[in-house]
Amino acid sequence: MQFKIYKPLPKFPPVSLSGGLQCDVCGMVIEKHPGPNGQIFYEDERPEGHDNPARFDSLKQCLFPYRLEHEQLGWTALAVYATDYSSVEYTLQTEGGTTYISSHVEPASFGLAEDLLYVVGSDVQGAMGPDFVPFSARSDAEAFAGENGGDLVEYGEIDEGLIGR
Repeated sequence: MQFKIYKPLPKFPPVSLSGGLQCDVCGMVIEKHPGPNGQIFYEDERPEGHDNPARFDSLKQCLFPYRLEHEQLGWTALAVYATDYSSVEYTLQTEGGTTYISSHVEPASFGLAEDLLYVVGSDVQGAMGPDFVPFSARSDAEAFAGENGGDLVEYGEIDEGLIGR
């Protein structure tokens, strides 16, 4: 007999980022811009002006810098989520020679950031320019990188040096 091992559901599941919610770093309305989104639930702290989670319209320029900065301040992240492009039907759209990836703000579009694989340095952009494009399936990330360029990076490898590239 074989048993399938299930990962327990997080205590803080992702929420919708629709309804005019703004990014906690740049202030842009999340649902009005392309690219991957994210959210972070903190233990004893909360973002300025609202309850958890902290909300982001970009991973490279907003979520990861915010997370790193707040870790240095002693904040403890309980759950970090990013758009999982393996779980949505995304589109690529080219405008003025720049290719953008669609945004998805519904709760089911998010995966635990630590479980995702990120395509870094692709030709596809998000809300704030070049971004990290996450996938839960390695084959999806490899196919995306094969078509759009970029390297595959795990969550734990994303640091200030990679963000600054």
